[in-house]
Parts: sequence; structure tokens; C-alpha cells
Amino acid sequence: MGALRTIGRRLVGAVLLIWLAVTFDFFLFRLAPGNPVDQMSRIPQGSAELQAQLNREFGLDQPMLVQYLRYLEQLSQGNLGVSFVNRRPVRENLVDALLNTLPLVGLGLLVAIALGIGLGVLAGAYRGRSVDHGAVTLATFMYSLPPQWVGMVLLFLFSGLLPTGGMTDQFLIDPTPAQKLLDVGRHLLLPALTLGLVMFGQYTLIMRSSMVETLSDDYVLTARAKGFRPRYVLRRHALRNALLPTVTLIGLSVGAMVGGAILIEVVFSWPGVGRTIYDSIVARDYPMMQGAFLVFTVSVVLFNLLADATYSLLDPRVRRAGAGR
Repeated sequence: MGALRTIGRRLVGAVLLIWLAVTFDFFLFRLAPGNPVDQMSRIPQGSAELQAQLNREFGLDQPMLVQYLRYLEQLSQGNLGVSFVNRRPVRENLVDALLNTLPLVGLGLLVAIALGIGLGVLAGAYRGRSVDHGAVTLATFMYSLPPQWVGMVLLFLFSGLLPTGGMTDQFLIDPTPAQKLLDVGRHLLLPALTLGLVMFGQYTLIMRSSMVETLSDDYVLTARAKGFRPRYVLRRHALRNALLPTVTLIGLSVGAMVGGAILIEVVFSWPGVGRTIYDSIVARDYPMMQGAFLVFTVSVVLFNLLADATYSLLDPRVRRAGAGR
């Protein structure tokens, strides 16, 4: 019962957080300078009558509170609205963009986890040595770099070797499924590598700190005193508990990775959620902006809940504490 109450409280808190984020985004977008009708180049500047008609069609002539209540009503029905620019449902636009962003974030996350945990374990196991100093320096340096700058450096280094823009080769005629998959994979490499390189640093630093703390615990010292090999102690006794803070950080940072993909997708012209957000901001496409940031909010909250669940699975003490309440 205690675990169920804990889950219930977290779900209520998640719903409240999503509502607050939706409300903040709604008013923030409308307080920003500019208007979607003004941004449409096809509208002549002198055609005030046509602009007024579009404002009525989009509902922008209503008071902001009325627009907000209508938006919440549509949202409660699962309707994210219609894009002001291409007149397609926001849901369809986001699904298309999200299907392109997920491989980018997924591969970038795998690169970040592999590099971050691997270097963090090495740095913690060889604390104070050159491996430790080198790993910490590299992680700190990479974590401080802007993602768009890293992307442009990779563009310069690999131009001519790998595709540097878009998602597919427009000159590839009638490709087989295997050729199409290989083509998308080649276009995916640089953006995913960029995302992984700018994210692995935080995993390395947290993993190193956790490894140093775990290796000094009594049960690890006892295992060493029994004569177990250092690699066995590291793998069977230290690594699992040292992973706990890193698992939590991964859950917290997945949403940030989707947000960080905005600049990377713009640099590499990748047609994902980030590029969609950039285009919708330029056009002041309120429904698209609201829908995209709602996806970000739900992603962050969802992965936080998954991180909590994974934490409790890895550490029985968390389960016992939840059951005790």
C-alpha cells in the first residue's frame, strides 16, 4: 500500500507539473513580439481586412483567457490543434517529426552512455592517476562546448566522407529497403555523434564520483580482503550500486537531449522535432509550438518517473523505504 501511495503521489505531481508547463508556455508564446498573421509573407501588408479575417479564423481576435480555456478544452479531448502554416493537424506534424528525432536521440544517448559510463568507471577505478585526470579533463571540456559548435566542427572534419545535411540522399533513385536504411543511417551518424559528444561529459563526472564513493564502502573493502580479483570486485560489487546516480541522471537528461537536438537538427537540416520547433518559432505558429513543448514536458516527466522506477529496482533499500511509508 505504501508503494501504491507513493506512485499515486508521483502521478498527481506529474499531472500538475504538466498543467503548469502547458499554462506557462501558452501565455509565454503569446506575450512574445510578433503575430502569426504578420509573419505570413503571402499576406499583403496593406490588406488589413484579410488579416482580420485570418485572426478570426485562428481565434486570435478573442481575449487571451478565452483562447486559453478553449485550448485546455481541446487538449482534454486529445486535440492539439491545427498548424497555422500548413493547416495540418499538429499531432500529424509532431508524429512525423518525432519519428525522425527518436533515432537521433536514441543513438546519441547510446553514444553518451557508452562513453560516459566507460570513462567514469575507468576514472573512478584509477583515481588520481593519469587515466583519471585525462577522463575528467576531456569530460569537462566536452560538456562545456555548445552543441551547434561541435556540430559545425564535425561538418568541417567529415565533409565529403559523410552526409552533412538532410535525412536522405535526394539523388538516390528507387532505392531498395536496405539501401534506404543505409542511407538514413549515414545521414544520422554526424548528428547523433554530436549529441553524444556534448552529453557524455556529465555521465562521466557523475559515474566517476559514484565509483570513488562506492569503492570505499565497507562491503567492497570486505570483498577485497577476501582475495577476490579487482575486476571481479569492480564488476560484481561496485558497478551496480555506482550506476544508481547515473541512471537517475540519464532519466533527467533525456528531455534535455531532445531539447538540445533543436540546435543540432538546425545545423544538420535534420527534419525532426527540433527543426519543427525552430520553424514554428520563426512563423509564430502557436499550435505547433504548444504541441512541441508539450511533448518535451511529457518526455521529461515520463523519463523522470522511469528513472525513479529503475532506481528502486537497482537498489532494494529504495523499495523498502517506499513500502515503509
